[in-house]
Amino acid sequence: MNIRHEILETIKTYQRIIIHRHMRPDPDAIGSQAGLAEILRASFPEKEIYQVGSTVADLEFLAKMDDIPDDFYQDALVIVTDTANAPRVSDPRYDRGSKLIKIDHHPNDEPYGDIVWVNTKASSCSEMIADFAFSFPDELKVNSAAARLLYAGIVGDTGRFLYPATTSYTLNIAGRLIDYDFDAAELNRQLQQITMEVARLSGYLYENIEVDEYGAARVVLTKETLASFGVDDSETAGLVPLPGMIDTVLAWGIFVQQPEGYYRVRLRSKGPVINEIAKQHHGGGHPLASGANAATLAEAEEIYQQIQEVCRVFTEQTEEK
Repeated sequence: MNIRHEILETIKTYQRIIIHRHMRPDPDAIGSQAGLAEILRASFPEKEIYQVGSTVADLEFLAKMDDIPDDFYQDALVIVTDTANAPRVSDPRYDRGSKLIKIDHHPNDEPYGDIVWVNTKASSCSEMIADFAFSFPDELKVNSAAARLLYAGIVGDTGRFLYPATTSYTLNIAGRLIDYDFDAAELNRQLQQITMEVARLSGYLYENIEVDEYGAARVVLTKETLASFGVDDSETAGLVPLPGMIDTVLAWGIFVQQPEGYYRVRLRSKGPVINEIAKQHHGGGHPLASGANAATLAEAEEIYQQIQEVCRVFTEQTEEK
């Protein structure tokens, strides 16, 4: 029995299924979580299906979370999507169920769960969920609500199909999803639009970005800077791709100071592998898209120096070829 059959057979045996995803969710986290929930509701209307975790206001147009009591976890199946390591699961009750399934596309550096399905070649966890459902057309039903969510997750994690993780298979899955009855153009607008405050902060980013001779870039956003623009950390995700639009930028870090004082670090790259840097600073992720944390500005400086080094090595190796 392969892993997909094992997951499906396990789902069939449980009356109550609770689906989690990671903290500070992005469209793929919400899309894979709520998309799977919609598929299971349509396929098994007699089952209780819940999606839980903290609510993020700017993604409520995708899905809202369920508020359930602790005792619902007794004898329940718990599925966690798009979450590489257990400490990042939103809602700490994820481990109170009878069985735990992990479905993810990040490197499996910190395994958890009774059943683990990880596919690092997938563009997104939403692609995996869609692939899972399409693999069992006689047993799993993909409706328009699920298709909308999964399409949103794929669009989000591929940067609208611009990132290297986008494959012909990704496009095939997205093509099947877009055939369902939802307004893909409106959804894309919702995913792309930003507030005027974030737009003005984008101007600040471009004015203050630092780029070295090898294309290593950084932007530091302090608490005071965010406050002056009326933006909080949850709204800064839209800034992450912006440095990549600059032709001389090869890899970059955006350092966002949190209310507690430490810095949340978003790392992106056009070539140099940066997830090993993230792992050294309480983070991880994909080779070209990762996250980390810096306790102080000194640690933030250390991370930037590491970005500079991988860019230097990558550039020199590329020139030798």
